[in-house]
Amino acid sequence: MMNGAPTISIESISEKVFANERITPEEALFLYQHPNLIELATLANHRRQQRVPGRTVTYIIGRILNYTNVCWVRCKFCAFYRVPGNEEGYLLSDEEILQKVGDTVDKGGIEILFQGGLNPKLKIDYYEGIFRKIMAAYPGVILHALSPAEIIYIAHISKLTLADCLSRLKAAGLHSIPGAGGEILVDRVRKIIAPYKDTTDEWLACMRAASALGIRSTASMMFGHVETLEDRIEHMTRIRDLQDECSPFRAFISWNFQPEETQLSIPVKASGFDYLRTVAVSRIFLDNIDNLQVSILTQGPKIAQAALDYGANDFGSIMIEENVVSAAGNKFILSTDEFERVIRAAQYEPVRRNTRYELLSVS
Repeated sequence: MMNGAPTISIESISEKVFANERITPEEALFLYQHPNLIELATLANHRRQQRVPGRTVTYIIGRILNYTNVCWVRCKFCAFYRVPGNEEGYLLSDEEILQKVGDTVDKGGIEILFQGGLNPKLKIDYYEGIFRKIMAAYPGVILHALSPAEIIYIAHISKLTLADCLSRLKAAGLHSIPGAGGEILVDRVRKIIAPYKDTTDEWLACMRAASALGIRSTASMMFGHVETLEDRIEHMTRIRDLQDECSPFRAFISWNFQPEETQLSIPVKASGFDYLRTVAVSRIFLDNIDNLQVSILTQGPKIAQAALDYGANDFGSIMIEENVVSAAGNKFILSTDEFERVIRAAQYEPVRRNTRYELLSVS
């Protein structure tokens, strides 16, 4: 490096990792370009043991409940949405939503990942009403609900501040927020793939406001489209910085863009090797986030299983229902028995958890 700075090498980075020290964005970029995946796995696993010791791999049983597919934002990477007025647009009735939550509970589920689109007909009173109905009927369910984009829009059309909107949602039953909508937290990229969506600073501000109210969340990264490696590192740096500031994130999840049936054309879909490298680099770089979740829904069981040796410690959710990724023609949905079999086959021990990453004893 120039200006007398020390040369970056796998040895110098290894020294930092083994000493439980933080690596720089420049060192993360070096790791992305380092050819030896086994060395990356070794470092990532060491970082995993520093944060989450042992060989347990957690998972949760839940349902992605897509209450509406109506959305005016027109993200180019999304095959799920329908613009307002489209005959294929829908809004589930309250009865349909409650039936789906009940079915989830009957099947051992504990988490409802309640997400949809930016539907201009739905203001804060709709969400307060349905959340209260869900919690009254199923008080043990955890509402992991609404992306920052949805919350920002609900606040806007309801003429509320972000803090007031979040406070009312929490009072109605919102427990935590999924990290959807982050994609890549670089505005240059966001303007290409989702020009009408919230900005990087708006997404971060929503997570900051939620954290101030005691609402925890996850962080995610969708890669393999128009972003550069430097953009991925910038995204993770923003996540790491916010975690330093106010600790909003319980977990980090990355997945590669699924181009099928979308309006975003890319020359080559990101490979399994790119995914494993991304898992390893994110584990090493995000030294202040305990849980690294695989994306079995997009990667499939074999790559997800391999990711356990690249720093991941969580298998995500057994999906009773999922529609967004499946709309792009990708659907790897496994049962509880299959989850546990795949985890054990990789020489790890499966343990069921809840959204708060509290381990559950299962009779």
